[in-house]
Amino acid sequence: MNKLKFILPLLILSFSIESFAQREDVGNYEYDKEYMFGVNKNTNGGLIGGFVFKAGTRIDDTQFSFWALEFSNVKNPKETRYTTALGNSYIFGKSNYLYSIRPQYGREIILFKKAPNQGVQVSALAAVGPSFGLIAPYYIEYAINRVETVNEQYNSETHQVPSYIIGTGHLFEGLGQSEFAIGGNLKAALNFEFGVFRSNATGLELGYMLEGFTKKIPLIPTTENRQLFQSVYFTFFYGFRQ
Repeated sequence: MNKLKFILPLLILSFSIESFAQREDVGNYEYDKEYMFGVNKNTNGGLIGGFVFKAGTRIDDTQFSFWALEFSNVKNPKETRYTTALGNSYIFGKSNYLYSIRPQYGREIILFKKAPNQGVQVSALAAVGPSFGLIAPYYIEYAINRVETVNEQYNSETHQVPSYIIGTGHLFEGLGQSEFAIGGNLKAALNFEFGVFRSNATGLELGYMLEGFTKKIPLIPTTENRQLFQSVYFTFFYGFRQ
């Protein structure tokens, strides 16, 4: 009984401190800095289209400025994945990857603020910046005969028999033979935030991205290759605030 009398007040004090900290976090909802990390899915990418980092600074009660850095894998809309007899997969006709690195500067305006402990905050944002494209060769494993295979960049003239393609090459194979392309990008989006407390945020960004390069990117040489790409995307993000 004596031990219980000693422990019970400590438990009550502990719960009181935790409850007070939560109320304080909710009450002081305003913040000046935010840092977000996101995973992107877009109409020009695969299952995971890319990754995003964003750092924002408050301008006033409804506006933020931010810097962002995106890394994305850009695909040709006509890319189709096939499966070989061995169960491996490859993209027939694909000759190059395009990896795009996008530094961005933008502004975000809060349209609807949420209550401190409930609801959804909605904001609109726009950003612009340069694009640095890395054009990396797409390697396949190709059967020369029944016992010998080679790993080399796909070529529509020398790799004309699809049944001889065994699969794709190794991860990052041929990356040292990459070429570079320079361009620019801009995007506009709506941001839906679901976080409860001031110190962190979880949400979803839905938007449109337009990106162009100074030359056409030969992703699939036998089809129309583009220097201008547009996509619709969504990004799941998580971050913290100060």
